[in-house]
Amino acid sequence: MRTALIQMCSGDDPAANLEQARRLVAQAAERGAGFVLTPEVTNCVSASRTRQETVLHSEADDPALAGLRALAGELKVWLLIGSLALKTDDADGRFANRSFLIGPDGGIRARYDKIHMFDVQVTPEETYRESEGFRPGSRAVVAETPFGRLGLSVCYDIRFPHLYQALARAGARILTVPAAFSPVTGAAHWRPLLRARAIETGCFVLAPAQTGEHAATRGRPRRTHGHSMAVSPWGEVLVDGGTDPGIHVFDMDLNMVDEARRRVPSLSHVRPFDGP
Repeated sequence: MRTALIQMCSGDDPAANLEQARRLVAQAAERGAGFVLTPEVTNCVSASRTRQETVLHSEADDPALAGLRALAGELKVWLLIGSLALKTDDADGRFANRSFLIGPDGGIRARYDKIHMFDVQVTPEETYRESEGFRPGSRAVVAETPFGRLGLSVCYDIRFPHLYQALARAGARILTVPAAFSPVTGAAHWRPLLRARAIETGCFVLAPAQTGEHAATRGRPRRTHGHSMAVSPWGEVLVDGGTDPGIHVFDMDLNMVDEARRRVPSLSHVRPFDGP
């Protein structure tokens, strides 16, 4: 399956981000990709809750979702919208960080709300409290496609291997990890975490990423690590997108999943244990 990872530098203007995403997805389809993936918060990267409150929409009204669904139908491609920041009906006003799998008819085939919230102090100057603005999801999701079952996740989820073990045991052969990773943690942990999840599960791991310094009309500008990656079921890095926005196309051979799991069938060796 010819696959394309889209690396973006989304700002806090959803209309501009949609145009960037549409252009890159269309270029990926021109290069023969039948499965295209965009990064986390494709529609809006912002550290300002007031800005998000001003520009975000609910799922039913979101222009990015409508526009990308229409584009997938026009191009006849499978499209993973890595995630969209969306308003919800929650009483506390928190948003959803929601990943969408769109079929080649433009229909929504799966939704996944990011489960693990990035509440960390990376350095004295770099602190994140994602749960203040976003409410966590509670359900793991697998989705069927003609080229293999997908297990959906988003960014910080990558640090929780039990989620990926559960997805693989539920039949996932491809794991998606769209991200907007911190430059500090990205430099230290991004590649080894992605390789570990691929090796542990015998799955392809596909991780389209945000990159660079993100334009901000309100609040401090965010920076992200980039380096969109595709990792084989044996742990080989097939794509490293570097730090520039763009498209990275490769051919995904699902026979490699069977081969990796034949060589090291660890999923079938999971055993219950007592303690500690």
